[in-house]
Amino acid sequence: MDAFYASVEERDFPELKGRPLAVGSPKERGVVATANYEARKYGVHSAMSSKVAQMKCPILIFQPPRFAVYREVSEVVHSIFAEYTDIIEPLSLDEAYLDVTENKKGMPSATIIAQEIKQKIYSKTKLTASAGVSYNKFLAKIASDYQKPNGLFVIRPCDAEAFLEQLPIEKFYGIGKVTASHLHNMNIFKGADLLKKTKIEMVDIFGKTGLFFYNIVRGIDDRPVEPNRERKSFSVETTFEKDLTTKFSVVAELYHLEQRLWGDVENSGKSGKTITVKIRFSDFTTLTRSYSSALPIFSFAELHKMVKLILSRMDYEGKAIRLLGVGISNLIDDVEIREVQLRMDFD
Repeated sequence: MDAFYASVEERDFPELKGRPLAVGSPKERGVVATANYEARKYGVHSAMSSKVAQMKCPILIFQPPRFAVYREVSEVVHSIFAEYTDIIEPLSLDEAYLDVTENKKGMPSATIIAQEIKQKIYSKTKLTASAGVSYNKFLAKIASDYQKPNGLFVIRPCDAEAFLEQLPIEKFYGIGKVTASHLHNMNIFKGADLLKKTKIEMVDIFGKTGLFFYNIVRGIDDRPVEPNRERKSFSVETTFEKDLTTKFSVVAELYHLEQRLWGDVENSGKSGKTITVKIRFSDFTTLTRSYSSALPIFSFAELHKMVKLILSRMDYEGKAIRLLGVGISNLIDDVEIREVQLRMDFD
């Protein structure tokens, strides 16, 4: 859906249409839940502090969120999806993957199905949606974002390689701000640059995630659409060719792992309350410690602070370390995150 929360507000309050609008709290410590496209022209975006948003757009209008209404609209949208297939993987209230290879209506074209779904969504909700059509999840996701708002973009198998070669690396789904910055430091700015890296190079630098990057730039993504899939946690780890023996090396390697983990978290639209650090020593004994906060983690700085706290409580100095890992669990989704942030704003 296009700027979902803001679009619902514009629909229900027509006087807001065409004006820069943010759903959230205008308080100094408030947070923008989402912004319409007029506000985005000023650089306003979701998760931005309200203070910064108002500096970027002095004429910005704040509308308090109505999550019950958004959920009602979401149910209508997802019921339309279910008319075509039962293989639906929800990503959030307003987004999902659909596998229509064998659809309920026996339609031979995924593009025609996407067009029909868009039309039905508008007919029933008076809201626009953007759709991406391709032969795997990664490309479909990129396509859905490519011509927003109210877009429909198709990436055919014969076009995928050329399309990905010219695509800026930060537009790749699965590559967040932290990872994009790391890739820029490696002189990787477009898909064509990423294509030059070998599989071994990518895995050495990014671990399992490196293999994912190696594949997606080649249009390879074998992940199935998984109905009712619920992610329980995210974790990253690295096994070192040479054991770590100093506190500095441990802290430095953990920092790189934290960056990778936060990139995964940012791209998922989720966050979590529990952080776990894992240390495996050269004798293969493993030490893990976790810490849970009352509120979800909203920033990389908070994640880093929690990892440092956990590490300070672990007995590792003077020991040879062959593996480090960091994970986040006790997850909540993007809607719950925004509800928590906005409750804090309105308290």
